[in-house]
Amino acid sequence: MLPPCYPFAPISRQRSRGFTLLELLVVMTIIGLLAGYVGPKFFAHIGKSEIKAARAQIDGLEKALDQYRLDVGRYPGSEEGLKALNEKPADAPRWAGPYLKKAVPADPWGKPYQYVQPGEHGEFDLFSLGRDGQPGGTGEAADIGNW
Repeated sequence: MLPPCYPFAPISRQRSRGFTLLELLVVMTIIGLLAGYVGPKFFAHIGKSEIKAARAQIDGLEKALDQYRLDVGRYPGSEEGLKALNEKPADAPRWAGPYLKKAVPADPWGKPYQYVQPGEHGEFDLFSLGRDGQPGGTGEAADIGNW
């Protein structure tokens, strides 16, 4: 028998402290199943938040357009567009802008907001074409507007 202070114990007496391949495979399978279950639910919430963000931005732009109307006496025309909120149009002597702190934001999908004056649904239509960038659609591809 070896003395207790001997630094190298025989291999048969050492206890392995690592994970076996089977244990690692079981853990990886569980993680994969959880990711497959949680992932789609997580990404569905991202789509809903983009729609909420678009509605909030449209609401903010509507308020800026209302302030523009109070100062100038009319909404900007379709030709002037939302650019009139930051840059003084030539035919707006009472313009008191800029009406936005920053440039007009793009919608949550990176596309510009559409502005039409006079609108089909009210004095003006302000809308995003949704994820697909095409008129109409359903779900996340649906148009989001101020009507």
